[in-house]
Amino acid sequence: MKMFPALEQKYTKEQLRVLEARARAHEISFAPVTFQVSRLMVKFGILQLLADTKEGLTISDIVDKTNLSHYAVQVLLEASLTIGTVIYADERFKISKVGWFLVSDPLVNVNVTFNHDVTYQGMYHLEEALLNGKPEGLKVFGPWKTIYEGLSSLPEAAQKSWLQFDHFYSDSSFDEALKIVFSHHPKTLLDVGGNTGRWALRCVAFDEAVNVTIMDLPQQLEMMKTQIAGQQGAERIDGYGADLLDDKVPFPQGFDSIWMSQFLDCFGEEEIVSILRRASHAMDSDTTLFIMETLWDRQANDTAAFCLTHVSMYFTAMANGNSKMYHSEDLIRCIEAAGLTVDTIHDGLGNGHSIIVCKK
Repeated sequence: MKMFPALEQKYTKEQLRVLEARARAHEISFAPVTFQVSRLMVKFGILQLLADTKEGLTISDIVDKTNLSHYAVQVLLEASLTIGTVIYADERFKISKVGWFLVSDPLVNVNVTFNHDVTYQGMYHLEEALLNGKPEGLKVFGPWKTIYEGLSSLPEAAQKSWLQFDHFYSDSSFDEALKIVFSHHPKTLLDVGGNTGRWALRCVAFDEAVNVTIMDLPQQLEMMKTQIAGQQGAERIDGYGADLLDDKVPFPQGFDSIWMSQFLDCFGEEEIVSILRRASHAMDSDTTLFIMETLWDRQANDTAAFCLTHVSMYFTAMANGNSKMYHSEDLIRCIEAAGLTVDTIHDGLGNGHSIIVCKK
């Protein structure tokens, strides 16, 4: 298993001394508590108050400014002190560098919100999901087989956080992705798993001659139509309803390019091969398939790889029970098994995306 150099350096040899390793093990044992304490320090505005005050604040100061009880503020601050999000100096609490990132880094905020609203309750059922190959945690929201079937019916907070998470990661890569895709000059583009139509809207705005068809579940297409209504270029966006898990459902033919963004990570390997094989049947020698994914082994740093491998657990417990954020070797093996070849790979787009350009 190969990895980018920064990851290989981190993951191929022991990094910690014995006492550091023991401390890390204890941190892991209380990780759910650490998460909720830190989330509430942000939600209650305590970390922001400390960030706004260079000289720091006492417990009484924070009680007065938040209307929380003395007890609530005290236990949160004491736990945060040991977590490392605050420090205590000159009889006052001050924000640490870690705490500052919790309140100022938008990616951290998106991850925290997503994990609380979407994955936290269901993660209790991760063991069942791993043993059964099904998203056993999804039952906290509804009776669906996959989260995609129920996305339009999720509780408001969960749906909002899911979409925010999905859009934040993909949107950061769109500017660079548009240049790559449209360097091939497509006039017709099939957007597979197009979700709410954000990519399709960017395409029709980027090139006034292109027509985009979104291939997705019928219920997702209804959500898409609502989202794009009245937007510039919406008249050049169509929908093609299909259950892509049904291996008898063919891909529509005649498109210059096929686009799959943050899509194949929603499926297990056998399902990926089936989807790509059907895409291949709809392609000719001039058709280009673009696959954009956050491949955990092709990240510039270990923080990104950490986040992505943990997102895999969301797919296990909540989404479908059998997919993940893929290592590039696994995804390329699926591409080749479907009768396609990898032409080029573009790395480092936005928040760590790669585009795999495939031909028949």
